[in-house]
Amino acid sequence: MPSDAELTKILTEARVIALVGWSAKLDRPSNGVARYLKARGYRVIPVNPGLAGQESGLGEIVRASLADIDEPVDIIDIFRRSEDVGPVVEEALRAFPALKVIWMQLGVENDEAAALARARGVQVVINRCPAIEIPRLGL
Repeated sequence: MPSDAELTKILTEARVIALVGWSAKLDRPSNGVARYLKARGYRVIPVNPGLAGQESGLGEIVRASLADIDEPVDIIDIFRRSEDVGPVVEEALRAFPALKVIWMQLGVENDEAAALARARGVQVVINRCPAIEIPRLGL
């Protein structure tokens, strides 16, 4: 697990976050976290195949997959069940050769996917939420 200093570096250097599992429902954690991050100055690109092509309210069109994002992304923030993380990480590593961070949200843990990302030099954050870490770290 990254130290507080490493989390601070991740959250201050990253500017573009692809949020996998974004929901248009305002009461869903993925929507709240996306809105929080957007308000903090991050560019948040929502990814949800069921909502692809729709306006997200974040100033972004919802993408069907990570492969549909044609610009660099710093962090992949994953709001999916733990057992569904492997294919997301594999797609992220294919789509973004310079990816810096895979971030698995609260309750999301997949050791195999984490090991795959780390083997490619990507930092991994597991079972944490940036909307909690940012204020905790005083960022």
